[in-house]
Amino acid sequence: MAPAAPFPRRLLLSLLLGVLVVAIVAAADVESSAGGGGGRRHSPRRTRYSRVFSFGDSLTDTGNAAILPATAGGPFTRPPYGMTFYHHPTGRASDGRLALRLRHPAPYLAAGGETAAEFRHGVNFAVGGSTALPPEFYEGRGLKPFVPVSLANQTAWFDKVLQILGSSDHGRRKIMASSLFIVGEIGVNDYLVSLVGNLTVGEVETSVVPHIVAAIRSTVNEVIAAGATTVVVPGMIPLGCEPQLLALYQGGGGGGVAGDDYDPESGCMTRLNGLAEHHNRELRRAVAELRGAHPGASVVVAYADLYRAVADIVASPGRHGFGGAPLAACCGAGAGAYNFDMAAFCGAAGSTACADPSAYVSWDGVHFTEAANRHIACAVLEAGAPPAVSTAPMTWPAAAEAGRSRIGCS
Repeated sequence: MAPAAPFPRRLLLSLLLGVLVVAIVAAADVESSAGGGGGRRHSPRRTRYSRVFSFGDSLTDTGNAAILPATAGGPFTRPPYGMTFYHHPTGRASDGRLALRLRHPAPYLAAGGETAAEFRHGVNFAVGGSTALPPEFYEGRGLKPFVPVSLANQTAWFDKVLQILGSSDHGRRKIMASSLFIVGEIGVNDYLVSLVGNLTVGEVETSVVPHIVAAIRSTVNEVIAAGATTVVVPGMIPLGCEPQLLALYQGGGGGGVAGDDYDPESGCMTRLNGLAEHHNRELRRAVAELRGAHPGASVVVAYADLYRAVADIVASPGRHGFGGAPLAACCGAGAGAYNFDMAAFCGAAGSTACADPSAYVSWDGVHFTEAANRHIACAVLEAGAPPAVSTAPMTWPAAAEAGRSRIGCS
């Protein structure tokens, strides 16, 4: 049994959900409404964090992969990426906005890295293709990661930014305490590298998952040591519902998973979803232990259940306004049911985009459409509003309402 947490589980989950989406969706645009009439207040109601620091992969990358020399000029920099909202590629792995709707902060690699003013909104360290574990971990096992960036690189960048932000430890800790930290989602690329490299799901569970969870835990500990008081740790998405992996195993590849059982209702691969669920159980345990190491309300470490939000769309696409092929990519090439061919990835010659991305869950077989990302954000917002927590750097009701309004949740 996991150690007792300082808050009841349901309240912590709700707190997380509010922090995860509302703080980001509303933070950049919603100013405090205090100052006019109403009841007596001793201080203004805060509806925003001062900064956001984000670590992760392509699910939250707003442009780092487009700048990194190893991935510059990749698919995210070419049409039809960005076609729905921005109408041009922005480096985001979608037809439009991501689930976290990060307007600020800017990608780390887009900044000059010279002055604190460059990081006045925080920093997005996430890199598309990034792994949680360093390249050496995989090279020692005869595997090769997609890009030479790991969570260790991102935390090293954070250390550099930390020194730029303030000249004193007190000043830096004050900034960290008023900021929101998001560590993840990360680990998808670790599992893709391992599975494409013909490790079995069982081997991945025993020899890779523990290291990934340890890397995430280490990063959370590092930002808390620097003064962070609000850290969100998103979990793994349902891997067995990813068109890329479904197409891989349909073709007989992938470490002994070919011929695996499929869920009769969703069509997702049960064993791969089992891997994601195993990851999430271990990550939840780590989050509970981190909370136990920081009792009281001075530090909030919360887990975000992305798995459920995604699985819900796939299980009942029509109920959420999607078409009847939730496991097919909108943009890609392939005669199969998944419309995915790695040799003709979205944006490459031979690939085409569907006419209506909003009818699809998957954009390119790996990443979500803006419509799916919006559902994920709304699902998080609608999970339940907790009571205001006095130590949280934002007041829930105003921020939640602003977030719902901005996204357009029904």
